[in-house]
Amino acid sequence: MNSTYEVEILLVEDNPRDAELAMRALKKRNLTNKLVWVKDGAAALEFIFGNNHRASGHILNRPKVILLDLKLPKVDGLEVLRQVKEDSKAKTIPVIVLTSSKEEKDVVRSYELGVNSYIVKPVNFDNFSEAVAQLGMYWLLLNQPPEPRAKAEAH
Repeated sequence: MNSTYEVEILLVEDNPRDAELAMRALKKRNLTNKLVWVKDGAAALEFIFGNNHRASGHILNRPKVILLDLKLPKVDGLEVLRQVKEDSKAKTIPVIVLTSSKEEKDVVRSYELGVNSYIVKPVNFDNFSEAVAQLGMYWLLLNQPPEPRAKAEAH
């Protein structure tokens, strides 16, 4: 594991109930030590890139994984996904859409923008908890991401 990660999970979820369920499920598996929860897309972009991310050319915070709802206030999840995946330094961060939307257009658009996985939130509490716990286990413990590129390596 790379020790340079300060935040492991960025949870982008405007529904407090869903956020609490996700955090509780991750805590049961001891995966919440380095979790940050933001409630809208604008806050997610500010967390990752800072206020002027395009001008600065660097990433402020690089989580190991982003759990992203699509239906968000201020900036929707698809726009967050687009900006993360279009940024040369952020695009390798795995983004998992965790949403209640079963709309085919949302699924297709998410994959067109580079989402790593698209999961429809189960309605049942136990199923939802298990889905989030499995996501956390896979993306934090099993997945092997590339090392972040140093500025000198950037082309």
